[in-house]
Parts: sequence; C-alpha cells; structure tokens
Amino acid sequence: MTLRTLCDIARRLEASAPKADQLLFKADGAWHPIDTTTFLLRIGDLARGLRGLGVGPGDRVAILSENRPEWTLADHAILLAGAAGVPIYPTLLPDQIAFILQDSGAKALFVSTPGLRARVESIRPRLQDLKHVIGFEPRGALPADVMALADLEALGARGRAAGGPALPPPGNPEGLGAAKPGELASVIYTSGTTGRPKGVMLSHGNFAHNVSASCDAIPFEASDVCLSVLPLSHVYERMVEFCYLWRGATIAYAESIESLAACLTEVRPTIVCAVPRLFEKMYQRLLDRSVALPRPRRILFNWGLNTAAAWGASQRRAGGPVNPPGPGLLLRVRHALAARLVYAAILERFGGRLRFFVSGSAPLSPALAEILGGIGLRIIEGYGMTECAPVIAVNRLDRICIGSVGPPIDGIEARLAADGEIEVRGDSVMSGYWNDPESTREILRDGWLLTGDIGRFDAHGCLVITDRKKEVLKTSGGKMVAPQPIENLLRADRFIAQAVVLGDRRNYIAALLVPDFEMLRSYALHKGLGIIEPADLLRDARVLDLFARRVAAINETLARYERVRRFRLLDRDFTVEAGEMTPTLKPRRKVIEERYRKVIEELYAGPPPAHEEEPAAAKARTGS
Repeated sequence: MTLRTLCDIARRLEASAPKADQLLFKADGAWHPIDTTTFLLRIGDLARGLRGLGVGPGDRVAILSENRPEWTLADHAILLAGAAGVPIYPTLLPDQIAFILQDSGAKALFVSTPGLRARVESIRPRLQDLKHVIGFEPRGALPADVMALADLEALGARGRAAGGPALPPPGNPEGLGAAKPGELASVIYTSGTTGRPKGVMLSHGNFAHNVSASCDAIPFEASDVCLSVLPLSHVYERMVEFCYLWRGATIAYAESIESLAACLTEVRPTIVCAVPRLFEKMYQRLLDRSVALPRPRRILFNWGLNTAAAWGASQRRAGGPVNPPGPGLLLRVRHALAARLVYAAILERFGGRLRFFVSGSAPLSPALAEILGGIGLRIIEGYGMTECAPVIAVNRLDRICIGSVGPPIDGIEARLAADGEIEVRGDSVMSGYWNDPESTREILRDGWLLTGDIGRFDAHGCLVITDRKKEVLKTSGGKMVAPQPIENLLRADRFIAQAVVLGDRRNYIAALLVPDFEMLRSYALHKGLGIIEPADLLRDARVLDLFARRVAAINETLARYERVRRFRLLDRDFTVEAGEMTPTLKPRRKVIEERYRKVIEELYAGPPPAHEEEPAAAKARTGS
C-alpha cells in the first residue's frame, strides 16, 4: 500500500496481521496493552462521534494532553473525520493556550487531566469558536459542559452497523477517511523563540511524504517496540509515531521523562527517539554510578569507557577522509573484551535489546555519540523543522556520519545560500503559516524554504549544522560567533546543566551557567565543604574556582574571540514555565537577556578582562 494520506496508516493496520500490543500504557504500576482491533475500533467510533458533534472537513480540533494512548486515538480520529489536528503542549500557560485556540479557531478540544482542564475553564469565556470540550477522565469526574471520551465513542458506535467493520469502508456516505493529499492535516504552532507562535499548516501529503521517506531511511519494523517519551505535541515525536504505526510497530507510552530509566528496563524497547539532553543525562548517570564502584571495578569501567571512545572515534566519518581506516587489531581485541566485561551490563540497563536511538531537535555532541556508539548504544542523528513535517536530513544506520545530520531524505532538495543558510524544497514543505501571510512570504521564496540554520556539506554529502542564522552573535570587534557550539561544549561538562552564551554587540563573550546541582552536591560532600544549599554552594570560593577551571579548559578548545571571558552562576534552572525555554527546551534568548539584564550588565561592567594571562578564577562571578 502506498501512503497518500495519514488516513492510510489505519487502513494498512486494518489490512495487516493484528497485534495484541499495538499500544502499551502503564497504570496502577503495571503495563497494559491495546490490541490493533480495539485501536481501530476506537478511532473509527471517535471519528463518527466527532461527525455527530458537527466536526467535519476544514474544521480544527485541538489536543491538550501529555503522552498517552488517548492522544493517539484522538489524533487519528480527527484525521479520519477530515478535520485538522492542533496539538498543544501541556506545559503552556492559560494565555498561551488561549492564543492557539483562538488563532486556530478550534471547534473542539480534547483535554486529559483535571489540571489542564482547569486551565481551559479559566479561558473558555474567551473562546468563541470552541463548541466542544472532550475530557479523558471518567464521565463522573467531569462537569456538565465537558463530554467524556467514552461518551464520544458511544455516540460514534451508534452510527456503526452491528458487526460492521471497525473503520468505515472507502467511499462511505459520511466521507470518513476520505481526505486528499492536499488537504490540511494539522496546524502546529512553533515554539516562538523569536516572537509569537506561528501555526504551521501541514497537509496530508506533507506528512505522507515525510513518513514514507523517513521509513525508507530508518529501518522501523513491525517487530519493534518503540518507547514514546518526547511530547507528542512536538512534530518530531508525532511524525515518528506515524512511522511506527505505518510499519506496524508497538508504541509504549512513558509516564514521564523522569520515568525513562524504569521504562527502559520494564518495556525493553528496541527504538527510542530522544533529544541530546536525554543522552547527556543517561551518560552522566553511568558516570555517577561508577563513582560508587569498588576501585578495581571502577578502573575496569573507566578502561571500558576509554575503549568505547577510541572505538567510536575510529568509526567517525564526518569531516574525515572519504574512506577512513577502521579500528586496528589491538583495538578490536580490546573492544571485544570490553563488550563482555563492561558493556553487557550497561546495555542491560537499557533493556538489553535496543537496536538504536534517534536524536533530533538540537545538536548532538560528537564525542558523546562516539562513546555511546562504542558501548553499543547507536544514535542516528537527524535534522528538521516543523515547517518540513519535520525531517530534512538523517543519518542511515549503516552509514552514521558522526558530527553531521546525514544526507537529505529522498524527495528533499537542500542547498546553501551565499551566507551559508540552508534552503530546502520538496513535498514535505508546508504551504505556509496559518493567518500569517507576511511571515509566510519571509520564509518561502520561489518554492524554497529558508530554514534560518547555517550549515555545510561534508565530503560524504552529509549536512553539518553549524548554527542558527538569527542567533549568530557579532561582537563589537566585528567577530561573528556562533553561540550554540560553545553552549554545547559547556553543557557537555558534567557540572553544567544549562548555558546561555552572550556577547552580541559586546567586546567579549560571557555566559550564564546553571550548575548541575546533584553533581555539585556530590562534589561538596567529597571535598568536605559542609554545605549543600545552592545559594551557599555558589558563594564558596572553592566552587567558584572549580567552575573557573572547567570553563578555562573548555576555552582551550576555542578560538580566542570565542572564549568565555566571564560567566555568572545561577541558582535556578531556566524553565518552560517561566517562559525562558521553549517546550522543546531551546533557550528564549530575548526573554533570558531581559530577565537577567542586571546580571548581564554586571558581567560587562568595568574594563574588559585580560586573556589567557588572567587567572581564570578572577573571572567567575555568582548570582541568582
């Protein structure tokens, strides 16, 4: 079967051998399955129920929920009904939710928890277009003006002939599942790092092309068990879950990101899609555990990590010769021994049958990819944006070019503008922004989408992303500095959780750093500092010296004009709730710079710091 519209995903599942565990979810401490037949029956009834409420082609229906089976059920029901889905991050504040619902003109809304429902109730008087709210809770827990999901299903079931098929047959009188490739499938609002969120209009054809091309590039299989941990409200996780179902794979929904470690051992997934920060935390957890090992085992563990790093480096292709030499005999012997003595236990913590990770949404540290790959935790890094549904390029499992995001997927053309900006065109590219023709004209030029990312192609034809065009800093000395690579280096340090680099129109580079307070407390206990509270730790001269030395070591890898001359340690994280991070955990630089304006002015007060000659500790400052 050819994938022409997203409705074809359900059609293919219907024509395939049913699975007892198409979806998995955890409740009351145990994992529960939803079989293929039940999945199809429920989305068919929900689609009929939506039609019974008057929802049809051209309407928009929003979903405000954490990851759970009901999210996927609602999504596919909306598509079968001919409407367009509008995903909303459950981390958004009421006014942000109101903007999306008002701007999209959503006619109906699916909402999961009492807390999220309370946010909707607080703004509902403003939502003139919103006619129906459907709650995932039992009907007895919902107010009179909120319909239970079970009641919507029951409404749809009454329209299904007794003993009839789960899905409406092609050509059914209601036109269910009859969407055409050019029809709107979803309006997805961007994170808004540089301004108000914009609604990306993606058609069935946009998604169908991206799913087909991604499945050709990444070997998803029906036998896979795929762990859903990233938010479905982000196009990255949503599209890969379309891929999972198109291939017939099982999807297991993690309760939260915090439950990831437990889910890995309980579900034993074969595929996990994640973001670099999760890989950094996974690796840091391995290092933390190794500290408690007896000395002989700790020495063996560290030897294993060094061997993994050497093995990963020997496999690296991006930026190297066209035909790089493989590992030598001695390294092959070391690696085989380390696999039995060290890596087997590590892999078991990840469930023992993981085939690969997929990484996206932010740059992945090449060094981290090498060492995890050397252990046996292979990571396929890709690149995309919401406006491309979303994948633009991705590495292939049999040819991972570490340090790159791989070659463009089939059907996507990519070129570099004179200033290095990546421009793309193809069947995955959006038609434009909802209600925003001006922004559409700015980003779509003669059929080419201007990504705003700067990059280059390596010797293998793989795309290497170097920075965001709009975020490149220009110092007062005229030097152009890309902040993301520096921030990635800083965050790779085990004592640094978050970093924002400063310096636009300034005479040197500075940074705001958020320590990893768990690591810092361990350090304080090990050194006998006698303090554990964040504010106290950040005032201690020994802690300041620790960070000064670590930043100085990172500076040695940078050009002189890129080096962090001063930094400030902050005693709290940048958060989505505070508006400082997007829901995809990217810093909102303007918000952060405005919120910490006084701190930043202090960083740049007085004469410019000296360069290498100045003691590093003299450049560290703290604040909150």
